[in-house]
Amino acid sequence: MVSSSIRPSSYLTCSSFMFCNTCAPSRRFAYLATAVPQSHFFGLKASSKIWRGESRTIATGNMAQASTAATQESLLEWVKKDKRRMLHVVYRVGDLDRTIKFYTECLGMKLLRKRDIPEERYTNAFLGYGPEDSHFVIELTYNYGVDSYDIGAGFGHFGIAVEDVAKTVELIKAKGGKVNREPGPVKGGSTVIAFIEDPDGYKFELLERGPTPEPLCQVMLRVGDLDRSINFYEKAFGMKLLRKRDNPEYKYTIAMMGYGSEDKNCVLELTYNYGVTEYDKGNAYAQVEFFSYVWWNLFQCYSQNTMVAYVLLFLDEFSGT
Repeated sequence: MVSSSIRPSSYLTCSSFMFCNTCAPSRRFAYLATAVPQSHFFGLKASSKIWRGESRTIATGNMAQASTAATQESLLEWVKKDKRRMLHVVYRVGDLDRTIKFYTECLGMKLLRKRDIPEERYTNAFLGYGPEDSHFVIELTYNYGVDSYDIGAGFGHFGIAVEDVAKTVELIKAKGGKVNREPGPVKGGSTVIAFIEDPDGYKFELLERGPTPEPLCQVMLRVGDLDRSINFYEKAFGMKLLRKRDNPEYKYTIAMMGYGSEDKNCVLELTYNYGVTEYDKGNAYAQVEFFSYVWWNLFQCYSQNTMVAYVLLFLDEFSGT
């Protein structure tokens, strides 16, 4: 049975600066805001009146006016100027050493670092194809005593670019890996792909490409409203819609979102299946982390609770929740 104390990741909690998939941004979080000059956030003018309550600080008066004055255009301009990238993808596994062995021996990843947090009863391992400061990496979480998870239907697969799909598949077979789709051209195209599965059931799409600086190239998620999701990632995270393709024959549409070209960066592949508006998210996949230089600089100046309040306010303006 899955423990009720499962952590969403090594450090993404609701009280931290980073974003947590268990936190649904809503206007009720506006009451978390503290008395920090508004001029430090999104280029807004400072509020002149801040009222403090007994157990929480409530920003009123000019804060509402400042929020109204901050048009979507100005916020989007701020987002565009901020340098950011996809940092980690976080998910849970039942046997950390087994998964590390599979990723390093079959997929050619490197174990970048590993840390045990016994007081919180979990261990993290970071794997990828290059240093964390320049590459998108996988963050595995093992929670003590939990050996299996429900992956759910919302998470789809990871994409890995390899120069020879057939050779990679043969290696995976030799190591006892599971192959879900043999190498061959993608339906309706010429790119050679294959699908394999890791020991915990996470799927990986192998895409045949030439040498690339970012082999860990895709995270595929299923969404219930594609246009709404595109709008969210564009406005809240400053991503660009790289391409969109409808496949009426197979009743699905995909949108590729990211901070740069697909051949050099990791991107989000959003998939909308006709008529499906929601998915079972399970408890295995946690979140994708984004790194923002502006957010980080602000975070170093102010408390974590202050920052998360303004992050949630910012997301709320564009998420439509």
